[in-house]
Amino acid sequence: MRIKKVFGLIILTILFISGRGLLSASHAQTLSSPCNIQDEICILDQIFTAAENIENTHWKDQTYRELAKSYAASGALEKALSLITRVENPDTRAMTIRGIGMEAAELNLPPQTYTSLFRELRRQADDIEHEQSHAIALTYIAMSQAFAGQIDGAARTAADIENEALRDKAYGETAEILAEQRKPEIALQAIDNIQSPAFKDKALSVISKILADKKLYNDAYRAANAIENPYKRSRALQIMMDLKQKHAREALNDMMTDTIHDKRNETKNNAMKTVTPNESESP
Repeated sequence: MRIKKVFGLIILTILFISGRGLLSASHAQTLSSPCNIQDEICILDQIFTAAENIENTHWKDQTYRELAKSYAASGALEKALSLITRVENPDTRAMTIRGIGMEAAELNLPPQTYTSLFRELRRQADDIEHEQSHAIALTYIAMSQAFAGQIDGAARTAADIENEALRDKAYGETAEILAEQRKPEIALQAIDNIQSPAFKDKALSVISKILADKKLYNDAYRAANAIENPYKRSRALQIMMDLKQKHAREALNDMMTDTIHDKRNETKNNAMKTVTPNESESP
């Protein structure tokens, strides 16, 4: 009986080992050659190869969208752009365009490179037949252009959006980016193009807070004071004052901390310089 059990275990072990070998060989056939971990493009190409075998369209679209962003972040703009038409869902395609533009804006590329890139993104956006998704894609291109410093291009792209609400959104988002970049004059110019009074007030409130947070109080005040709605204007002015006073308290605390630190160092240095008479006498 014991011999039968041992023999059975041997047979199971042989089958397990051979099975693992077959599984490993089969699995290896589905994978491409391994990449050096420093070779980002090689790894991204592996993702592309895997994505082509995804059957679920929704998952495939998401994979292409994220992959396009990673290609762009790695500087492989041609590969990123080539993925846009592979995305079937129009909203996801618009988000793919956004991802490429925003990632590329971080690369500090030459102006002519950005001009060519955004021209191609615009061409790809214009191929989107769904009206809402097309407008969203243009909004994202305008935002990316502003982020990349292509201010005139951003204004032109936003102006081409037919839907008024989305056009206003594009101007508002562009103004926020410009305020973050400490460009209040151009940010306010972008807001001047907004047609909806309510949306314009909202955009002014947002950039006033951004500018106040960056300690650009004069510009923050100008933005807040331009708000038409009295309640929203008072709220924006209050937020600006709260931030201004908060920054003043922080600066005072920092100054007091530095003063205490300097006094302690001065006391310590004086103590080290003080010596007893015996220590100061020559031998």
